[in-house]
Amino acid sequence: MTITPESVQQLLSSDDFGDRLRGVNQLRELPPVIAFELIQVPIKDSNSRVRYAAVSQMATLGEQNLETSYQILHHHLLNDPEIDVQAAAADALGALKLKDAFDDLQNLYNTTPEWLVKLSIVAAVGVIEEPRAFDLLEIALQDDNTLIQTVAISALGELGDRRAVPLLVPYITNSDWQIRYRVAQALSRLGGREVETLLKQLAEDEVEIVAKEARAQL
Repeated sequence: MTITPESVQQLLSSDDFGDRLRGVNQLRELPPVIAFELIQVPIKDSNSRVRYAAVSQMATLGEQNLETSYQILHHHLLNDPEIDVQAAAADALGALKLKDAFDDLQNLYNTTPEWLVKLSIVAAVGVIEEPRAFDLLEIALQDDNTLIQTVAISALGELGDRRAVPLLVPYITNSDWQIRYRVAQALSRLGGREVETLLKQLAEDEVEIVAKEARAQL
């Protein structure tokens, strides 16, 4: 069956949430400018799964109108009752590099008890390349949640602030090889003479994938 704006709009107007969810997924088959217009309906859907699917697509469709996208994602970041939708909003704000969202992302990180939301915020602030994110990432690096720590390491590399180098040193010998792998990647982005020394240490790692990543950056 051919997917058209009319057929998708019909699905999005259905009383069946499964149809609406299918309609959101089919937006990917339409030109972005049309899909962006149509997604304005399901992004307010009463069903959280439909909203999540719609908010997630804003990471790419949002480029059609950054101002409108900011308003939409800002609302869901702070007000959506579903944690996964909040997290998807943070992801999309990061993907669109909407620096105006930084203050709210930081405030939410400091107040939310939800690890999934924190994880998405940490990833987002690294991607948007906001210099003020360094302090947030330094805090995230000390989180008890290993996933948040791991993403914070990557985000510090993406941020490119060389103050991160001494923060990453203790993680070179972390028991989790995935953390050591991310450290190798992050250090390669930060550069500097001391980084070369640290990468040489990682190049001797007992886990080959870590050693290989470090050697590739030397």
